[in-house]
Amino acid sequence: MQKILIVEDDPQISSLLQSYLEKYGYHGVIVSNFDQVLVTFQEVEPDLVLLDVNLPRFDGFYWCRQIRTQSTCPILFVSARDDKMDQVIALQNGADDYITKPFYPEVLLAKVESNLRRAYGSYAVAPKSRSLKVSGLTLYPDIMELVFHDKQVEISQKEAALLELLMTYPKQVVGRVHLLEALWDDHQYVGENTLNVYVTRVRKKLSELGLGDIIETVRGAGYRLHLTEEEER
Repeated sequence: MQKILIVEDDPQISSLLQSYLEKYGYHGVIVSNFDQVLVTFQEVEPDLVLLDVNLPRFDGFYWCRQIRTQSTCPILFVSARDDKMDQVIALQNGADDYITKPFYPEVLLAKVESNLRRAYGSYAVAPKSRSLKVSGLTLYPDIMELVFHDKQVEISQKEAALLELLMTYPKQVVGRVHLLEALWDDHQYVGENTLNVYVTRVRKKLSELGLGDIIETVRGAGYRLHLTEEEER
């Protein structure tokens, strides 16, 4: 049974969405803590997300961006805001579709089914086979997978982008500014510590593969990927 995460702060609407989806064989999961939307997403691992714009504390655009750092699953906005710019912003932030309230349940269901087919069913595009290899370490950036010999781990979109840059220039220093510009469009607003956090996450994923600290910090310059002879074998 495919799981659909419902991120809607109106209890009546979220309950109606859940009931309608479950009537047609889907498992609807309602978010209850709107400070922990990403945490709930990680726990549920849904096949599709229904997301409102107006939410407590952070809006739906924010949560859409957060989900997109970790997943390419379909995200459909369902909102009473019918301004064309809201729809543009939603799509620019990674949404797949935008449905305005009030809506016909049949239209919602059709859009859910259509997006699920595109992502997982008969219309799904086969994953790209693009890969990047440095010694025994292989990165598949399009499907966000990292492989070392007989072990593999899943990584987020940002982690894949970071590793792709380092693996493109192995044993060369990749500058912090270059990495920030490549990973974030509005990098001037990204905190200095943000890049450090992602480097730490990538190091952890590499550790899960049995690799040591192959990402070297070059003080005042940036980072360098360096596999020892023992790790390369």
